[in-house]
Amino acid sequence: MWNPEVYLAFADQRGRPFVDLMARVGADTPRRVVDLGCGPGNLTVALAQRWPAAVIEAWDSSPEMVQAARERGVDARIGDVRDWTPAPDTDVVVSNATLHWVPEHAELLVRWASQLRPGAWIAMQVPGNFDAPSHRAVRELAERPPWSEPLRDMPFRDGKVVSSAVEYAGLLTDAGCAVDAWETTYVHELQGKHPVLEWITGTALTPVKSRLTDEQWQQFRRELIPLLDEAYPARPDGTTFFPFRRVFVVAQVGSPSRAASAR
Repeated sequence: MWNPEVYLAFADQRGRPFVDLMARVGADTPRRVVDLGCGPGNLTVALAQRWPAAVIEAWDSSPEMVQAARERGVDARIGDVRDWTPAPDTDVVVSNATLHWVPEHAELLVRWASQLRPGAWIAMQVPGNFDAPSHRAVRELAERPPWSEPLRDMPFRDGKVVSSAVEYAGLLTDAGCAVDAWETTYVHELQGKHPVLEWITGTALTPVKSRLTDEQWQQFRRELIPLLDEAYPARPDGTTFFPFRRVFVVAQVGSPSRAASAR
């Protein structure tokens, strides 16, 4: 179960990639803007502010996140992004920090590119840190007794969850899009006791918690703390630097240059 309050504990820093992603979307007056994986809706609100005349469509698979989004005035619905099909007036599709939860998301991107009208935009951002010390520590601990049994089907069991910016660029170029793809490593300055643990509690550890009892969950956290504190030591001033790599793709469907080269 997703907890919007835990997720929003680092809202400003989690929101920065969304701002960087949307800065590269060149839509002027889109009719419909779709946010797939809207979470608690705090960033979806920014889409409505940028394009006040557009219909804002928001989806998330978590009932808790959808409820939090609705409380912000977002007309969000519960749904799996794999089930989404664009309406004819869809001009912008945004998926921020969501598609890494969908193993077949590469096929989804190609499908959306084939379904959207020429000139429509696809903008997506996914974490690219699945081989970072934080995630390696979680995987290593999950493979030890007594965790190996309840966590045997935990997602992200290896570091190959998402592709590189180059791979996504090739995928969507072949699908007839003009593509802008890049990777950025943000160095987050975190404060407090065990801040990396608190960060990943709101995201990567969600499927871990869902598979454990409350007592097991607290014990897992206690065993994870020294692994994370060793990988991300606090500075003398109390700051912990947390590098976080992210992968960005902005694609415009059926651009004239791509369509000409495809003929």
